[in-house]
Amino acid sequence: MSAPSVEARRLLVSQVVASVDPRLQQALQGALASPGPCPRPAGAQTVVIAGHRAAGKTRLLPLVSQLLGRAGLDLDAELERRHGRPLRSWVAESPTTFRAAERETLGLLPPGSVVAVGGGFLSHHPEALAGHFTLVVPVTFDTYRERLMADTTRPRLRADVSLEEELHSLFHEREALHARVPTISLADFLRGCLAQEPA
Repeated sequence: MSAPSVEARRLLVSQVVASVDPRLQQALQGALASPGPCPRPAGAQTVVIAGHRAAGKTRLLPLVSQLLGRAGLDLDAELERRHGRPLRSWVAESPTTFRAAERETLGLLPPGSVVAVGGGFLSHHPEALAGHFTLVVPVTFDTYRERLMADTTRPRLRADVSLEEELHSLFHEREALHARVPTISLADFLRGCLAQEPA
């Protein structure tokens, strides 16, 4: 896959902006127009798309892959393919083996690819992200809550409390954990894509 032209990058960046949490689109657009860092991943550096559940990581995967001209992989889909086990039941029945498998599988993927990881990866495996270009997809609590309340296909992570309590506690706990991990903001990454010299 080759790197896109300047015009194609501009179009892809606008598609990324249109795909993020609607509550954050205007702020993201403003950040792109402002000066700031423009980080770019090194040639063989794996790009990890991380963030909360329902932030839109899977939706952004093909767009980020095209922006970088690299192959994209969804870690959850890879886990199901390699282990032949549906994630919904696996997470519910054996969260410890699931977490070990997701960490191991990231390490087995081709270096230099773009990988969308599950919503718990950033908080459960921060050390596994060392050396990777970790891009965080932002989401507000209100959007996170709305999306997860409407999505009955996702496994519950704390079935001993109400869904409302689960969502509130997990979001805020993971926000605190995410803040401790070196990551790249989506705005900085997109600014770097727009500033990139033509191939």
